[in-house]
Amino acid sequence: MIMPMTCANDDVLQVLRGINDPELGINIVDLGLVYRINRTPHRIDVAITLTTPSCPLGEMILEEARYALEQRFPVGPPIHVELTWEPLWMPERMTEAARRLLG
Repeated sequence: MIMPMTCANDDVLQVLRGINDPELGINIVDLGLVYRINRTPHRIDVAITLTTPSCPLGEMILEEARYALEQRFPVGPPIHVELTWEPLWMPERMTEAARRLLG
């Protein structure tokens, strides 16, 4: 299930907008790959999917997201970034801006 992302997580989303899918050159937020952000005083949890399970760069994207969040919140709570496949990604999750870039 995809959980809604609230305004309280805008700074997390801003960090994740800096992470691009290397094959498409579009950030993972606009691609609709960020499924969940749950931020508490004790932990930041992020669930990310990929456009396809066979993506060879998936681990790199997750590590880049984790690193960027750790840099942005160096004295914050632990950060957990996980890969999820449920539900499967669909192009409808992309923003209009991403759709325009992909044609």
